[in-house]
Parts: sequence; C-alpha cells; structure tokens
Amino acid sequence: MMVLDERSLHLRRLIAQTLICADMGHVGPSLSLVEILRVLYDSVLSFDCARPDWPDRDRLILSKGHGCAALYAILADKEFFPLAELSTFCSQESRLGGHPEKLKIPGVEASAGSLGHGLSIGVGMAVAARLRRQTYRTFVITGDGELNEGSIWEAALHASKHRLANLTVIVDCNDLQCFGRTDQVLDMAPLAEKWRSFGFDSLTIDGHDLAALKDAFARPPSPSGSPLAVICKTVKGKGLPIAEGNPQWHHKVKFSQEDVLMIKHAFQGDLYEKSVL
Repeated sequence: MMVLDERSLHLRRLIAQTLICADMGHVGPSLSLVEILRVLYDSVLSFDCARPDWPDRDRLILSKGHGCAALYAILADKEFFPLAELSTFCSQESRLGGHPEKLKIPGVEASAGSLGHGLSIGVGMAVAARLRRQTYRTFVITGDGELNEGSIWEAALHASKHRLANLTVIVDCNDLQCFGRTDQVLDMAPLAEKWRSFGFDSLTIDGHDLAALKDAFARPPSPSGSPLAVICKTVKGKGLPIAEGNPQWHHKVKFSQEDVLMIKHAFQGDLYEKSVL
C-alpha cells in the first residue's frame, strides 16, 4: 500500500476540515483527487494566484465539480484565497459552494455541477488558444461515472477532429459512482481503447503515484495533433480507511462523532489540529 507523504496528508486535512465545518459534502470524490491536483498545481500548471485571469495561464477545469473540496484546498494552499475561508464551505454567506462557480471563486475556470459539460468547455478553451496563437494548455478532470454522459463523447469527437494536442482529459477512475460500481451502472470498459477509438492518445496510470502523474501531465503535445486522455486509477476515499471504496462515503449530509474521530485518526490526530484553519 502506498504511504501518503506529509504534503498529501496536509491537503487531505484541509479537505477533511472543510467538510467537517460544513457537516456535509462529497468525501470520497474529493479524496481520490488529491494527488492529481497536487501534481498539476505543484509541478505542471502555469498560473499566477495574484492574477487569476492572466491570459497565458494554463486552464484546469474540474468537470466532476462535486469533488470541489479538493480543488478548494489546493487553491487556498496556493493562496488564491485565504485558508481560513475553507471553514465557510457551504454556509449561506460563503462563495465556496458545493460545486465550484467561476464568477465567484478565484482560480476556478468553469462552473461545474451538472456532469458532462466540462470537456465541451475545455474544447472551446483549447480552440481559443489556437485561434489567438496562445500556448496555454487545457486540462479537464472528469470522473469515470461522468463518462456515462453522452456530451463527453461529443466533445471528444470535436477535440479529435480539430487535433487539439493542447488538450488533456484526466479521468479520475475510482470505479464507483453515487449509484454503485461503474462497471455495474454502465460499464465503459475498455476505457483506454475507447479513448483511442475517439482519436486520443491514451494511457493508464496509478492516480496516486506522483512520479507517474508528473510524467503523464508533462508530456509534450503529440506531434500528430492528438489530444491526450490520462486514465488515473484511484481509490475513492483514499487515505480514510472507512471511506476507501465505500459508496456510503460518496456524500455525507452529517458526520457523527465517530466519523470525525475516524477522520482525525486517519489524518494523524494532533497534526490534523495544528495544520488546519
């Protein structure tokens, strides 16, 4: 079993505190995303937190917007907004809602909530880069359950047609969605081959392996013009044993005292208390 390092634990503590403060939220879908977002923001994306609308920034769209607690944690960590604001998550006065909103939150590139729309937005951004002769890259993170949406595949056809080598689709493939296992709800296998059949270069990696993620995301654009699909095999609820692979932890409306104690224990007790808001 891969041992989480201090940075991955720190980001998970931020996510846990964010959700506990709200007494609700998508636990499993947020925790599976941590290493993907960490590598993108630490090692791959060009951005300026002081100028969130910098024209030459790389674009990152979290199409599976229900995993937004992970996005909020990394944006706060990178100082797009204060860490203390995480404690307002889902409160009436907060701009940090249960799904990310572009017009409210610095660093959010697209409002997400209704699944299946992010890739279409990303295709538009990638086309815009070409028309404006800009060199930024566009990354779109989808869930494997989200791939049930037909709009994903319509967008994929357009990405392939227009040879959008500046576009990367990242699939958070944790094998679960809110209704159950993805292979039982609507089996999308063989996934890598499916993306290739839509004209993408495609590879499958361990979505918690930092080196593999960095190598995949930092790949230069395909000389043939093919967009890239990176299928990241992840564990839903990664780092929280009670939540790992457990569909009951897809979303929580209230945390019991036992839930909170298990979360604190998983993310190392007193360190959890010291590192959060």
